[in-house]
Amino acid sequence: MSVGTDHPLEPYGIALLRGGPRAAVTVAVVALRLRGIVEAGRPGTLRRAATADTTESWHPLEKAVRAGLYRPAGIRELLDRTVVDHALTRLRRELTTAGLLRSALPVLTRAGRRRLAELRQLHPLPAEGNALPREELVLAVALYGDRALTAFLPRFTESAGLVGRGRDMRVDEGGHSVSGVTGLGRALRDEMDSGGGGYGCGGGGGGGGD
Repeated sequence: MSVGTDHPLEPYGIALLRGGPRAAVTVAVVALRLRGIVEAGRPGTLRRAATADTTESWHPLEKAVRAGLYRPAGIRELLDRTVVDHALTRLRRELTTAGLLRSALPVLTRAGRRRLAELRQLHPLPAEGNALPREELVLAVALYGDRALTAFLPRFTESAGLVGRGRDMRVDEGGHSVSGVTGLGRALRDEMDSGGGGYGCGGGGGGGGD
């Protein structure tokens, strides 16, 4: 699903503009969760589900997130896995080419801020999510972040550690970080997805319920 007129935006691009890499990956996680492709693992972690919906086309970031879950991970660790980092880099490049993000620094342009404001006017946060089609629920998470997550998917959000700092299996299991941190994941892995004013600027069935 794309949104907008001048340059159609997928929810993943919207989320990247709003809250950076973590926000974009969170939206991909939610989209995959609603299709039964990923699920919550140990507290604060995500894992691939035993069964997966293979009837629909996947966005490149969705493919990267599923591939990145070759073993369970918290959201912070998932950001640093190479396949996810590369997908985020490509997404950021697309937004930069569209004039919505600056190339030198991950900062919204004026056009990017205007686009986010327009989208929020067009798509206010729904009062409830139980009857929302899946695509609209994904869009709500893209636009409003934690507010939508905790309102519409509270149990999954808590179990998977999608809000707050999240769990890092590399630290929890080994007592220290066992791998380097790369690219966009390093720059913003601890960013709080609060549904604020923008990155760097300080039809399925019903999807609600988890």
